[in-house]
Amino acid sequence: MKKMMALTLMLFSFTSFAKEINVKVSGMVCSMCAQGIQKKFSAISEVKSLDVNLDKKIVNIFTHDDKDLEDATITKLITEAGYNVASIERK
Repeated sequence: MKKMMALTLMLFSFTSFAKEINVKVSGMVCSMCAQGIQKKFSAISEVKSLDVNLDKKIVNIFTHDDKDLEDATITKLITEAGYNVASIERK
């Protein structure tokens, strides 16, 4: 019974966290690049927060608990900001 309760708690705790999407972006080199991408994604209701790592050329997108972003939408927004998507990974 304890194992069942622990498993249930673990499952519910995982589903309550924001989804993380890691996007490898080519062409980002400065803080203005990061600001441009942040501006594009801040207008999207599914996005809870965003972290741009210029050194690793990765944009980490965190969505609201019950929301998700399609790869096509992510690619469109990155492209509109002037950059190219190398890969998209979901965690």
